[in-house]
Amino acid sequence: MTGDMERMGRLPVEEHREPTWEAIVRDDDLTLETPVALVYNGISHAVMMASPDDLEDFALGFSLTEGILEHPHELYDIEMHNEAAGVAIHMEIASQRMAELRQRRRSLSGKTGCGLCGTESLEQAIRPIPSVIAPDPSDNAIQHALVQLREYQPVQAATGSSHGAAWCDLNGDILLVREDVGRHNALDKLIGALAREAVDRHAGFVLVSSRASYEMVHKCASVGLGALVAVSAATDLAVAQAETAGLLLVGFARPGRHLIYHRPAIQPSPASMAG
Repeated sequence: MTGDMERMGRLPVEEHREPTWEAIVRDDDLTLETPVALVYNGISHAVMMASPDDLEDFALGFSLTEGILEHPHELYDIEMHNEAAGVAIHMEIASQRMAELRQRRRSLSGKTGCGLCGTESLEQAIRPIPSVIAPDPSDNAIQHALVQLREYQPVQAATGSSHGAAWCDLNGDILLVREDVGRHNALDKLIGALAREAVDRHAGFVLVSSRASYEMVHKCASVGLGALVAVSAATDLAVAQAETAGLLLVGFARPGRHLIYHRPAIQPSPASMAG
């Protein structure tokens, strides 16, 4: 992971406080935000506003959650090109996946936190969601993960403008975190990192420092993650999608309380069935 100082910028600011409102000049930490172009087999597909760290994880996670790739091994090569206007991520992917991408005719002119930009029709907006196997973390595990989250978000602690997505085991211990200026991007980065490490997706849950929107639920379900815990509220469509997928959806996770929007009937994991 990129060092914390390389993940932030610094800028002189004037701070004004009561009771005198006298200007105090000091340096302030800023979350980095830059255009990131995702280029597949030489063709630019999307430009997203993102934090310029963990971009290989971001590219893989985005490719999987957007259905551009079905498996991580369909990504053959990846190169980062630093350009004057931002970063271009050049990926070589399987020819079949590229042919399908051409047919989709979908342009995602991305904005921070926007997951449906460029969708051409209402029919494209709500994509089919696959079924998942939901784990059953305890209330204590959810609370344990929540208490830890702040410690794993150095950019957010310094700037106050970065989202985090964490992978937690069923005891609530945080094993992996990714940060980004965009909540969707942070989740894509986490999903990319999980795919690279071949993590058992039935042995934990995702914790995000944002609301639980339709896109956040869909991204999790699209790669077989069966539980999403959000610090803020869920939307009605997120709950409906969680019900369809059989995904555990928890929101308003704050110290001492959380809301369960949907708890599916718990199914045995593939590992337990094999035993």
